[in-house]
Amino acid sequence: MTETINTTALPEGHPVWIYFQEKEIINSLLEEIKAVNPLVDLPKYTNIFHQLLTIEKRFTRKENQLFPFLEKKGWVGPSQGMWSFHDNLREQFRLIQYYLKMNNPEKIKTNTPFLTDGISRLMGVEEDVLFPNALDILTDNDWIEMRKGEEEIGWMLSQTPPSFPKVEYVHPSEDFTVREMPFSLENTSHYDEGYMTVEQVNLLFKTMPLDLTYVDENDKVIFYNRGEERVFPRSAGIIGREVKFCHPPKSVGTVLKILDEFRKGTQNESSFWINYKERLIYIRYFAVRDANKNYKGVIEMSQDITDIKKIEGEKRLLDWE
Repeated sequence: MTETINTTALPEGHPVWIYFQEKEIINSLLEEIKAVNPLVDLPKYTNIFHQLLTIEKRFTRKENQLFPFLEKKGWVGPSQGMWSFHDNLREQFRLIQYYLKMNNPEKIKTNTPFLTDGISRLMGVEEDVLFPNALDILTDNDWIEMRKGEEEIGWMLSQTPPSFPKVEYVHPSEDFTVREMPFSLENTSHYDEGYMTVEQVNLLFKTMPLDLTYVDENDKVIFYNRGEERVFPRSAGIIGREVKFCHPPKSVGTVLKILDEFRKGTQNESSFWINYKERLIYIRYFAVRDANKNYKGVIEMSQDITDIKKIEGEKRLLDWE
């Protein structure tokens, strides 16, 4: 039975409240793009299309925030079925982007209905199935934690949505909250070579010009580095998540095969390179083993090597000026 969500009952800033705010934007853009003929006004079509393209933020929040919380409650259907739906729409977006680049308005006009109809169907499933069930399954604390992770990914909205939960002013004389004291960084940890504080380790990972994700021997994501510009989006919701749910369904089989061979000790490294957003991305997987060769997980490393591929000859002098 279809359940209607009373959006007015949702507090402002709640993740589902935000999804419905975005829905209004998406519906408006769908109407606009349907009304414009790319054969007549391609620039206008292109402008609307690029606005609609920001729906990727919505897909990424669902995949990296909402779905992991639902998985922890035992509902894995969205991670498998809806993610595939997202990927189908991504392919349609890429196809139209290609025809825009080739200046082919006829093909654009032919393919646009497939994109708009697919988005409309997706939002129908969200409103009738995904969001009502999520509201029933997840707790207030789940939604609060989810919202924290969404900050890193962003929204389709023109302004940052209200805080959730709403921050109320509490006079210092009435504030009895027990808070954790700041963690001391005075003591260092000893690594194989040298000593570093926790702050220095975090700064090291943040500064490295590549994406690192560590999956433990139980196939659970336990770490990712938070750089200034990641190749692939990540958010706090993936920590503790099974790695098979962190990849598009069409690539899960390959990921599981890599993990199986690493675990058996038959392989130690695997590499791929793909074109992503007009950049060349080098993706490598390394088996992690202890001193006794026991399998301890896998590191996934992704790096934008577009500019590295262009390097020729030598450069020995500083050229800042």
